[in-house]
Amino acid sequence: MKINKCFLDTVAVRRSQYPTEGKPEFLLVGRSNVGKSSFINTIIEQKNLARTSQRPGKTQTLNFYLVNDSFYLVDVPGYGYASVNQETQKKMGLMIEEYLEKRKEMKRVFMLVDFRIKPTENDVMMYEFLKYYNIPVTLVLTKVDKVSPSRREKNLKVIKNTIELAVGDDLVLFSSVNKTGRNDILKIIENLVIETI
Repeated sequence: MKINKCFLDTVAVRRSQYPTEGKPEFLLVGRSNVGKSSFINTIIEQKNLARTSQRPGKTQTLNFYLVNDSFYLVDVPGYGYASVNQETQKKMGLMIEEYLEKRKEMKRVFMLVDFRIKPTENDVMMYEFLKYYNIPVTLVLTKVDKVSPSRREKNLKVIKNTIELAVGDDLVLFSSVNKTGRNDILKIIENLVIETI
């Protein structure tokens, strides 16, 4: 798949603000600072469309990026960042839950997990939450370039033992630095977009 154009089409905090064209959507979830903005920029091959921030917890809306006029990448607030107050965290959680409950356009979740460390309790909770709604998930293991080849098998084993993938779910090793995994992600999207047409 070649990405010809992409832009931030819609910013929403409630269902009434979501796009209404019925295009397939791919949700991106992950803890704050896991690299969701870098993931988006790598996939669409633009440097700064999704703003990366040194301050975790910056995204507090659902951001719908329209790609090739054919599908959306939907970025939601990161979880697990302590300095975001409890009331804001609760609002963001309800906003994500409202989207997940009844959004027929959502075809798959890309759940980003830092490959360098054991998945956090919040990561495990998020995966279980997605499985509660029977949502298909691709685990995207980010920052793989920062792990030496000799340690990768060990890290992979720890992640698989911590998050036990359900049947039909898969994982992709990903790096925004050297674009490892980009083609795998695009293939997943392409197959699901074709199924929708």
